Amino acid sequence: MKKKVVLAGGTGFIGQHFTKLYKELDYDVHIISRQNEHISWTDTERMLEAIDGAELLINLAGKSVNCRYNETNKKAIMQSRTETTKALGEAVLSCETPPKLWINSSTATIYRHAEDRAMTEADGEIGTGFSVEVATTWEDTFFAYQLPHTRQIALRIAIVLGKGGGVMIPYLNLVKFGLGGIQGTGDQMFSWIHLDDLFQIVEFLREREDLSGVFNCSAPEPVTNHELMKQLRTKLNAPIGLPAPKWMLEAGSVLIRTETELVLKSRWVIPERLEQAGFTFTYPTLDQALSEIIH
Repeated sequence: MKKKVVLAGGTGFIGQHFTKLYKELDYDVHIISRQNEHISWTDTERMLEAIDGAELLINLAGKSVNCRYNETNKKAIMQSRTETTKALGEAVLSCETPPKLWINSSTATIYRHAEDRAMTEADGEIGTGFSVEVATTWEDTFFAYQLPHTRQIALRIAIVLGKGGGVMIPYLNLVKFGLGGIQGTGDQMFSWIHLDDLFQIVEFLREREDLSGVFNCSAPEPVTNHELMKQLRTKLNAPIGLPAPKWMLEAGSVLIRTETELVLKSRWVIPERLEQAGFTFTYPTLDQALSEIIH
């Protein structure tokens, strides 16, 4: 029998990459999704069947936060995280052979805007506002399940960088069109992680049965927005990068239906627990990550 992994919300940028890598490792991959060709969130019987006996359950589900925070979208962002987590929790409780490990996504946005110091799992300060409320409610929903046979880990994931998707597309387009200058003051911190390192973290945690709880998933060397845009311009040989002051971002974000928080919030997050546990990053610096992504 092949080992089985279940990817909930596994059709996005991260999920597609994880599916490919787990298939290469000869896993039997089951995907729960709103897309028709996969197990439906409403099909509790098939969900249970997939999760029962799984080595690993990974939940990546959640509506994109790249939208305007009106009441309709806010409700969808919150429910797409909490309701899916509850559905998985109920399924795990019903399993005859529960998965050994359940990893649930969370977000590094849970911490406050920080330009003064780095946020670790031990002494990071939880922020305020809608995005933080989503993150804390999401984690609370997850950890409310008492599962004696299943280890539970929440990953506070920073901005994920990888080829062919995610935030790299809009960033590269900005630079190509000569708009790759600083956003806002440029002093805000940019915490990030390479897509391959995120997968390696999951594998590391799967093997380390002594570890559970909350982990920051960010590279050990975050940079300022100023440094991020400078490195992107260098990699793309773009000599000119017009800056985007806050007022311009506010106006533009309305037009492209997003929120300025996505680029203006200072996320300064350090992977203290992973480093203490002995995890080694393949891409610890932004230069290494971008060199792999942009050829």
